[in-house]
Amino acid sequence: MLIKVLSLKKFSRNKELLNIGLFSIANFISVFGTSIYNFAISLYVLKITGSGLNFAMTLVIGALSTVLVNPFAGVLADKINKKLLTVITDALNGMLLLVLYILTIEHPLSLSMIYLSTFILNVFSNIYGISIETAKPNLVSEKKLLQINSISKIIESSSSILGPMIGGMIFALLDIRLFIIINSFSFGMSAFLQLFMDFLFNHSNEEKDGEKFNIFTDITYGVTYLRSKKDIVNMLGIFIALNFFIGLSINVPMPYIVNNILKLSSNLFGIIQAFFSIGMIVGALTIRKALNKFSHQKIVKVMTNILSICMIAIGFSVIIQYKIYDNNNLYVIYFCSIMLLAGISISVIDIAIFYELQQTIPNAIRGRVLSIGISIAKITLPIALIIAGSLINLIPAYILPIISGVGLWIFTMLYVRND
Repeated sequence: MLIKVLSLKKFSRNKELLNIGLFSIANFISVFGTSIYNFAISLYVLKITGSGLNFAMTLVIGALSTVLVNPFAGVLADKINKKLLTVITDALNGMLLLVLYILTIEHPLSLSMIYLSTFILNVFSNIYGISIETAKPNLVSEKKLLQINSISKIIESSSSILGPMIGGMIFALLDIRLFIIINSFSFGMSAFLQLFMDFLFNHSNEEKDGEKFNIFTDITYGVTYLRSKKDIVNMLGIFIALNFFIGLSINVPMPYIVNNILKLSSNLFGIIQAFFSIGMIVGALTIRKALNKFSHQKIVKVMTNILSICMIAIGFSVIIQYKIYDNNNLYVIYFCSIMLLAGISISVIDIAIFYELQQTIPNAIRGRVLSIGISIAKITLPIALIIAGSLINLIPAYILPIISGVGLWIFTMLYVRND
């Protein structure tokens, strides 16, 4: 009997490890495929049109699809088999690129074809993203949930570093049509790998609400549920506030200060940006040890305070410009340190919040609740970017990051519990 129990435990552990391995490979292919495609195709648009606006449009389309699709994607993830959704969406992305390749045999790749295919690709990718996010607690045991979240964050952060780099290399070395067909097969490979994943490994997290499928009613129910759960609203509130203050202090002022005020080269700016993504990876690798020692609220509070200091330090760089010797190396070290700490902080906060949300929200409505929160956060970021972009030429550049840092610190003191 004991041997049988041990054999079952070993089988279960091996199955869980297989799930983690397959998830890592499939998610890597899917996330990198989308990231590389978006960047390479935007460079192609810039080449054929010479227009910065057309180049930006391909990037805006990706963000727009997230805001429009996420609430519906959450309902689909709750109501339809998650394995089916992830396999189908990756397969559809592969088929979409295959069709695009076939069309370009007889016709040149036009702007309308690029915009439409980019929008559809990102729609399927967003549905895939929400589906796999809500499926994580079902793929592994509770003990391994933090690990699979960390792996996901590492993949996401790595794609932000390597995606544009590989996309640029592919654009320079390969014909765009050849790249499209290669990417098509990569999505097909991702879908194939997911066929062997057990999306019901953790049965305790798989619940059915038994309701009929009505997409608008289901979205409304998700909003109603969310409003009734103060702890979930608080966690999503932190996530939304982070997006706002990051957009107001890092996304716009930091590049402006580095490039326009301190006059650092584009190569040095690229190094500084890379340290942000490196920080995200470091945060994902260290979050498990932190959660073993402290509560997620304590971790979130400490990390938001560190992030506040990083924001203030970005603004402070302009002030000390007039006090220290003009040395580019010192500024690079200064900003690399800031972005490394900021990346670690944001990564740890994101993983801690989503880990808690995945455990708190019932499986039957997890997709709707997470997608609503993500959609609001995605809307908040462009608002912050517009505000920052409007003010950056009207007031001294250092004011925005300093105000943002102080604002985030006040928000943390008032809003984030310390238990």
